[in-house]
Amino acid sequence: MIALRTDGLARRYRGAWALRDCTLAMPAGRVIALVGPNGAGKTTLLRLAAGLLTPTEGSVTVFGDSPTANTPEVLARVGFLAQDHPLYRHFTVADLLRFGRSCNPRFDQGLAEQRLAALDIPVNQRAGALSGGQQAQVALALALAKRPDLLLLDEPLASLDPVARREFQGALMGAVADTGMTVLFSSHAVHELERVCDHLVVLRHGRVALAGDIDDLLAEHRLLVGPRVEADVAGTVVEATHGGRQTTLLVRDGGGPVLPGWQTHPVSLEDLVLAYLRRDLARADA
Repeated sequence: MIALRTDGLARRYRGAWALRDCTLAMPAGRVIALVGPNGAGKTTLLRLAAGLLTPTEGSVTVFGDSPTANTPEVLARVGFLAQDHPLYRHFTVADLLRFGRSCNPRFDQGLAEQRLAALDIPVNQRAGALSGGQQAQVALALALAKRPDLLLLDEPLASLDPVARREFQGALMGAVADTGMTVLFSSHAVHELERVCDHLVVLRHGRVALAGDIDDLLAEHRLLVGPRVEADVAGTVVEATHGGRQTTLLVRDGGGPVLPGWQTHPVSLEDLVLAYLRRDLARADA
């Protein structure tokens, strides 16, 4: 089943394209990382998926329905958590829970209360008096209590310290295991993705640079190290780095034969993502 599908999706702001020709099929029941530098189009894609923006071109569907339909059925299936974890600062946590219950027909207040109690977050405390990490956990508890089929998270870890980041990731993974929901979240922290994600989308300059299951992508790519000579290498060279006497190639070849005198090494997820971002940047600047 496809949770989120886009076909030629594009969005323009005042003559500038934030997203162009975005065609994706994101599988249900997965944790999907959306990666790219600032201005790559990540937030725009998330807001289009949440129905907060309408496409300039193309289409987007969530479980087969348009998120801009604004029907109760569609709205109930999608949860969205913005980067700044917006909460009504003068509301107590208990007020926020009541507000969430009044706005969402599938809201599970018991789930939210259970998660907050496990984190020792008092429900009688005003949201504005909580730490940044506690506010993030309250926002996540509210989003999860909505019981969405698709949860969209925009840089949820950006403002958290290392302990809070690990706690947030643990809560997220527990929720996915318990409910089978699909999660799409944007992040700059590439080194943390392998811990929580199994599908990857890389955006650069508003376009898709790479997409697929992480295990498959890592299996299809490898590093080749050999003498600095011209060589015909099977597959697609994603990035070439030349030293004084040797060349390192990141190649997408699915594991073909290696040329004599060359060594092969597995590629890390961080190396893979950065190579595609640099490759796309070089092409854009050419």
